[in-house]
Amino acid sequence: MYTFLALAPILVVFILLIVMRLPAKISMSIAYLVTALLAFFIWHASGAQVAAATVNGIIVALTILFIVFAAILLLNTLKESGALVAIRKGFMDISPDRRVQAIIVAWLFCSLVEGSSGFGTPSAVGAPLLLALGFPAMASVMVILIIQSTPVSFGAVGTPLLLGVWSGITDKQDLAQSIAPTTAENYLLQITANVGLVHALIGFLIPLILSAFLTRFFGEKRSFIEGLKVWPFAIFAGLCFTIPYFLVAKFLGPEFPSLIGGFIGLLIVLPAAKRGFLMPKDTFDFAPRAKWDKDWLGTLDEVKYDDSATPKFSLIRAFSPYFIVIALLVITRVIAPLKAFLVGDLTTISLTNLFGTTISSKIQLAYSPGSILIITSLLCILLFKMNSQAVKRSWSNSAKTMVAAAPALLFSVPMVQVFINSGSAAEVATALPAMPILLAESAADAFQNAWPLVSPWIGAMGAFIAGSNTISNMMFSYFQWSTANQIGLNSDLAAQVIALQAVGGAAGNMISVHNVVAACAVVGLVDKEGYVIRKTLLAMIYYVVQAGLIGMAIIFGQIWWWALAVLWPITFFGLMSFCGKFSRRKLNGR
Repeated sequence: MYTFLALAPILVVFILLIVMRLPAKISMSIAYLVTALLAFFIWHASGAQVAAATVNGIIVALTILFIVFAAILLLNTLKESGALVAIRKGFMDISPDRRVQAIIVAWLFCSLVEGSSGFGTPSAVGAPLLLALGFPAMASVMVILIIQSTPVSFGAVGTPLLLGVWSGITDKQDLAQSIAPTTAENYLLQITANVGLVHALIGFLIPLILSAFLTRFFGEKRSFIEGLKVWPFAIFAGLCFTIPYFLVAKFLGPEFPSLIGGFIGLLIVLPAAKRGFLMPKDTFDFAPRAKWDKDWLGTLDEVKYDDSATPKFSLIRAFSPYFIVIALLVITRVIAPLKAFLVGDLTTISLTNLFGTTISSKIQLAYSPGSILIITSLLCILLFKMNSQAVKRSWSNSAKTMVAAAPALLFSVPMVQVFINSGSAAEVATALPAMPILLAESAADAFQNAWPLVSPWIGAMGAFIAGSNTISNMMFSYFQWSTANQIGLNSDLAAQVIALQAVGGAAGNMISVHNVVAACAVVGLVDKEGYVIRKTLLAMIYYVVQAGLIGMAIIFGQIWWWALAVLWPITFFGLMSFCGKFSRRKLNGR
């Protein structure tokens, strides 16, 4: 009964947001109410705890809205300055094929951004860029969310492992005894190498999947196969990222796999694409805008481009704001003294022990990606010699878009925080663990020796709820190790189970509600969050199932698990192709 009740908030979100496709502001307000009532009346969390979690959620939501505003501001600044004309023409000169553009911008460029910053920054940077290139708003969001999988485990210079997994494997006496004489630091490096391997074995196909999803859901023919036709280039781009990514994870640690993988991938793929290497014979483009489904469109004003006109700026000058963003992100994350200052007491607003609970909240605007995006937007005024009216329009329009996105985030993030902090008070006789922990414990009891197959789903659930691979790893890494230990796996194999947790947590970012809400907000796609999740959910299922099959193959070594891991992508692509044909027949009235 308690397991079902703990699952109820997730079911409410799934039914209202994904099945019924209600706007997130309505779905998440109801989900928040259900979660708060369960926490108070069934889990016996104190009123102070529910209130503290709610306030913490509102603070987190406001920090996300700050990033949303800053991301839209950069887009509007580039638009008003005329730089977007040059950026668009530059990508068109590389390739007019939308599949190729999506792979370069989303898979390579945004993986580089994820490696440097994380915390939703790829959506804030990449989705508006795709929108400017002429992608439908919903397609822009879907493509960016699908890539928030492989690079996420090493996002923000390795934070999901350095903070998330590390907090789960340190100061645990039983774990320390099990891995002795190996230290926790070396054990983390072992887990890092495992994470890199599993992600690389799955992730090299992500460019092909995002291409196929693009043509399936947004192509005029609604054809999954049309996206698969780009397979030589897609797999080439996938390997150009995942090979250096895995090697860095194995030999250098968790800080730079996504950052270096994205950088090397761009260095190889951009000139190759420019020369037509492995380019598809046909060129895919969207239908004329007049034929687009109204659900694809955001509230941002359409900008019409004359691609035959000569841009005011060179491509390098026009794209330089993105170079500035990445440089500032890397500098503020890698230079230890600067990072210490930006997250230190002087620049941090701390709210500790809210309402007398253990829940605390921090506001670190100086360290936020939003501050870097705003600084870059201000530099653009000088860089592109903008007049005051253009600047005023960019700030005003950005504020309006942020306000429209606020209601959904102000309900979804508090719901998440109440869910995570729903554990019973210690003095309650029938004390219960917090809802996500209870769900994980129930899954462990149910699946026993098939646990590696289930382990990525727990990570994905954590990220879906919390909107963060880091928090998912913090919640579940030690639990994953304990479960692996209970079913008789040694410390090396238990490290693989923890790696599956991190991989699943990365994949869960594709469907995390407040990630989706924030990504939709930066392209003005308000109240369409459920439509997006219905698409990215399919990609997430592919990723998590494949991670489980690879995990079972590595841990238990049977050949049939490797066979299933090979067959699963073929099966997935086959099912999607069949569904695409069926959908086309339905559209054509046959």
